Amino acid sequence: MTPAQSQHRFAVIIAFALVYFFWGSTYLGIDIAVEHIPPALMCGIRFMVAGVFMLAFCGLRGRKIRYQPAQLAQMAAVGVLLLVGGNLTLSYAEMHVGTGLAALIIAVTPLWFLVLDSLLLGDHHIALRGKIGLGLGVAGLLVLLWPDLSSTSALGRVQFWASISLLGGSFSWALGSVLAKKWKSPEVDPFSATAWQMIAAGVANFLVAFALGDASRAVWTARGIAATLYLVVFGSWVGYTAYIWLLNHVPTSKVSTYAYVNPVVAVFLGWLVLHERVSGYILAGSAIVVASVALVTSAPVTTKTVAEEMPPLETMGD
Repeated sequence: MTPAQSQHRFAVIIAFALVYFFWGSTYLGIDIAVEHIPPALMCGIRFMVAGVFMLAFCGLRGRKIRYQPAQLAQMAAVGVLLLVGGNLTLSYAEMHVGTGLAALIIAVTPLWFLVLDSLLLGDHHIALRGKIGLGLGVAGLLVLLWPDLSSTSALGRVQFWASISLLGGSFSWALGSVLAKKWKSPEVDPFSATAWQMIAAGVANFLVAFALGDASRAVWTARGIAATLYLVVFGSWVGYTAYIWLLNHVPTSKVSTYAYVNPVVAVFLGWLVLHERVSGYILAGSAIVVASVALVTSAPVTTKTVAEEMPPLETMGD
């Protein structure tokens, strides 16, 4: 391994560690923030502050921040899919679903990645071991969620619909991630693009907050403000930037493994800080999830050849 390859590998490991831990902790941060600040308003503040400061930082560092309208539109689309369709949905769901449970439901995201990566990019094969790992992750998810999904109480029904919304949010997140990779261009600075994505998401979230009258219902407590600031720094600046960097340097099937590690972190922090109950189902499911991560991250990913990308001869005239 050359020094350059070794340095790149170290950077990838650090970026994965940042995404794994800090995004796992954001479930706790969101749960605390939305106690008194409505979700859309909280998300609007979080992403607008993070985006504006990050764009200013990029400008001061001499990075490219001006883009063509078409490029800005692509950044806005990715930002809305990731941070409104994905993150705002999560923020609303956490008003009814525990932090650990919410993170565990989102563990289905890698399945969406596999489907969308194949349909929209079609440039990677993942080995059988990786597919087995994804299947094992789903099995772990079912073990973890079984007590809540089998409930017939009113609370169980509310959690069920919140869980369904999280499945839609995870699809939106996966779609935005794959489109970010599809629209990647050497002319675009990934860090300033991330800033524009967050600004677009901030505007969209503020529009939702205005439509719902969130400002009149917000209660500004030190606890809620501190949680929102934590989300700005560690969720948006640190975690989200590391995530976007990984999308540009690692196959999406590998990047998507954060969805398996984050639940373990979220469950632990929910137990430690919010005193959420950790049942035998959670312990067993978490063990299965960790095993699935090992399989997926160790599975080789190969690039399709030109011949594989060509359609069969008899269908080319269709």
